[in-house]
Amino acid sequence: MKQEDYLQSLLSEPSKPVKDMESYAKEHSVPIMEPLGIDFLMQLLRIQRPDNILEIGTAIGYSALRMLEACPGCTITTIERDEERYKDALGNIKEWKAEAQITVLHGDALEVVDKVKSRGPFDVLFIDAAKGKYEQFFHLYTPLLTEDGVIISDNVLFKGYVADDQAATPRMAKIAGKIRDFNEWLVRNPHYHTTIIPIGDGVAITKKRPQQD
Repeated sequence: MKQEDYLQSLLSEPSKPVKDMESYAKEHSVPIMEPLGIDFLMQLLRIQRPDNILEIGTAIGYSALRMLEACPGCTITTIERDEERYKDALGNIKEWKAEAQITVLHGDALEVVDKVKSRGPFDVLFIDAAKGKYEQFFHLYTPLLTEDGVIISDNVLFKGYVADDQAATPRMAKIAGKIRDFNEWLVRNPHYHTTIIPIGDGVAITKKRPQQD
C-alpha cells in the first residue's frame, strides 16, 4: 500500500499525550481510529465547525479528545458501555483538563437515548461502536440532529473484508457482512446523501437530503 504509506508520511507528528494514548491502545488492544482516519475526521470537523457533537463508542476517549482538538470550542457527549474503557476515558479526559467540554455517559447506546436527548440537538453524530448495530444507532440518534447535521460512521470498510471477506475468519466475515448490509442500506436510503471514503478503515459521510431533492 505505497499510497497509504505516502499519505501517512505526510501526517504531522502528534503531541506526546496523543502518542501516549495511541501506545496504550496498541498495548491493550483497544480499537481506535487509524492515523489517516482520525486526520480526515479532524479536518472534516474543522470545515463543519460543529458546536455540539454526539459520539457512539468512547473507548478510551481518544477520538473525543482529537475531535475537541480540532474544534476547541465545541461540546461533546460520548457513550461507552464497557466499564474499564469508560474509566480510562474519564482519566484521559481529566488529564487533558477537558471535563467541562466532554461528557461521558456509561451505558449501552441502545438504552441511554433519554439521557442523551437533553444534551441535544447535535450538529454531528459520530458512530464508532458495535458494528452490527450501526443501523439501530442511526435510527435512534439521527432524530437528535440539527437540520444541517452530519452523520459520520467509521470502520465501514472493516479491514478490507467488506469488499472481500475470503481471507477473513468466520467471526470477521460475519461482522463484515453486517457492515456491508449497513452500507447498502445507507447509500440507498432515499432520505440521505452518503459517500464512503476509502481512508483509514473506511469512513461514511452522510447528510440529510433537502425535502425538495
